[in-house]
Amino acid sequence: MKNSNVLLGVLGGVAVGAALGILFAPAKGSETRKKIADKGSDLKDNFKDSLTKLSEKISSSVDGFKDEAQELLADAEQKIKEEKANFENLKDINKSIL
Repeated sequence: MKNSNVLLGVLGGVAVGAALGILFAPAKGSETRKKIADKGSDLKDNFKDSLTKLSEKISSSVDGFKDEAQELLADAEQKIKEEKANFENLKDINKSIL
């Protein structure tokens, strides 16, 4: 969560800085509005790219965790089968002794 908060903070700072820089630059109003619209579009595209990358990273992590969980479950099932077999063997040995 901290990384996403930092990313949002940086993007917000860049947006505010760009807007202030454009507003204080000597240019006609129509040019300034166009620059602001262009910067907004660029920021929107950068934000979408960042979200896409973050989403892919999260998806990849979830897939990795899912695979690990399936492996752990398979190992646990195998251990349970082995312990069941050991228990049955002990029961058989106990019956033969008694």
